[in-house]
Amino acid sequence: MSAPGRSQALGPGARSAEGSPVNESAAPLHGLLVLDFSQFLAGPSAALRLADLGATVVKVERPDGGDLCRQLYISNLEIDGDSTLFHTINRNKRSYAVDLKKPADLEKVKRLIARADVMIENFRPGVMERIGLGFDAVRAINPRLVYGSVTGYGPRGPWIDLPGQDLLAQARSGLVWLNGDAAQGPVPVGLAVADLMTGAHLVQGLLACLLRRAASGLGGQVEVSLLESIVDFQFEVLTTHLNDGGLEPRRSDVNNAHAYLGAPYGLYETRDGHIAIAMGALEKLARALDCPALEPYFGAAAAFEQRDAIKALLREHLRHETSRHWLDRLEAVDYWCAPVMTWGELLAHEGFRVLDMVQDVVRDGGARVRTTRCPIRIDGARPLSPRAAPVVGEHNAWVEKEFLA
Repeated sequence: MSAPGRSQALGPGARSAEGSPVNESAAPLHGLLVLDFSQFLAGPSAALRLADLGATVVKVERPDGGDLCRQLYISNLEIDGDSTLFHTINRNKRSYAVDLKKPADLEKVKRLIARADVMIENFRPGVMERIGLGFDAVRAINPRLVYGSVTGYGPRGPWIDLPGQDLLAQARSGLVWLNGDAAQGPVPVGLAVADLMTGAHLVQGLLACLLRRAASGLGGQVEVSLLESIVDFQFEVLTTHLNDGGLEPRRSDVNNAHAYLGAPYGLYETRDGHIAIAMGALEKLARALDCPALEPYFGAAAAFEQRDAIKALLREHLRHETSRHWLDRLEAVDYWCAPVMTWGELLAHEGFRVLDMVQDVVRDGGARVRTTRCPIRIDGARPLSPRAAPVVGEHNAWVEKEFLA
C-alpha cells in the first residue's frame, strides 16, 4: 500500500519501548495517506491512532485559527499558543491550511483527495455536501477512498441538527444513571468517553474497509456517532435491561462502582487512603479480612439482595487499618483488589514505568509537550510519535510538494 514520495509517520531514530529500533517502513499503515478534516476529539483521535500506526496524516484546517480545538481548554494551561487538548489529540500530524470557500483551494483539496486512502470528517449532516465534498462527490473523484464520517446522533432523525458534544451525548444515552451513589442523581463520566469510544469505533470501521478494498479495489463509507458509540459502550448492562422487563438500573447507596454488580464491588476508604475490591465469594472475603459480621450474608443471592448492608459493614470495618494492611491480606488469598492510586503514585510506580507509556513530542520551534504514547505494540515494538501537533498551515509547502507537484 506504499506510495512513492510519502514521508514516514515515525521520526528518525524512533525506538520501541524495549529500546530496539522501529522499522519505519514496516509500520502497519506505512504508505497510507489520511486527510483529517475533523475537529475537536472524536475524528482527530481516530486520525491520531492511524498516525501512530504509520499512516501519513494531513490535517486540513482553516487558515484563520485552524481546528477550534486549538482554543478548547480543559485547564488554563497553554503550550506554544495551543491548548494541551489540541496537542494531545493531534501529535504526529501535518497541517494543511486552506479556505474551502475559495475555488482554487477547494481544487487543491480535491487533488489531494484523488491521492488519499482515507478521509475523515465530523461536520453536521449536510455540511460536506454543501461544500462539494460529500461521500458521493468524493467517491467520483477517488473510488478507492475510504470515507469516515462522525456525527453526534447519526445521519438522520430528529436530533441530527443538535450539537454533538460528549456531555450531551452522555446525558441522552442513559450512561449518567450508572455512575455515583444512588442518592447523587445522574453523574457523568469525568472524561470525554463518548468522543474517544467513537474515535475507536471509527478506526475499526476504516481498517475493515481498507481490508475489503485490498480484495475489491473499492473504498467505502464508514459512519459512526457519539450516541451510538456510547450506547454500545453500555451493551453489557443495557442487554440486561432489555431482558429483565425494562427495570431501571439500581445503583448502590454505598460506594457504588457498578449499578448491577453485587457486593463487595466498590471503592473503600482505609485509614490512610482507599482500596478497590472487585468480586469474589463473601466467605473468602470474611476470612481474609477477619470480619465475622459478614457471616449472615454468605451465599450468592445475598450479595445482590443485601448489597448495601454488606457494603456498609465493609465500609466501617476497612476504615480502621491501612490500605497496605488490607491489601496484604487480600492478595495472600488471591482476592481481586487494588490500591486506589493518584496520578503521581501511578507515574512513579515501577509497574507503570516499565510500560514506557510517556514520551516527549517537539515542535520545530522547540516547544516540547510530555504526553502518552500509542497503547498498541506491533511485533513487540511500540511506535514513537516524536512530532508534536502542528502549527496552522505549517506543512502547506510540504503537502503541495509531496502530493500536488
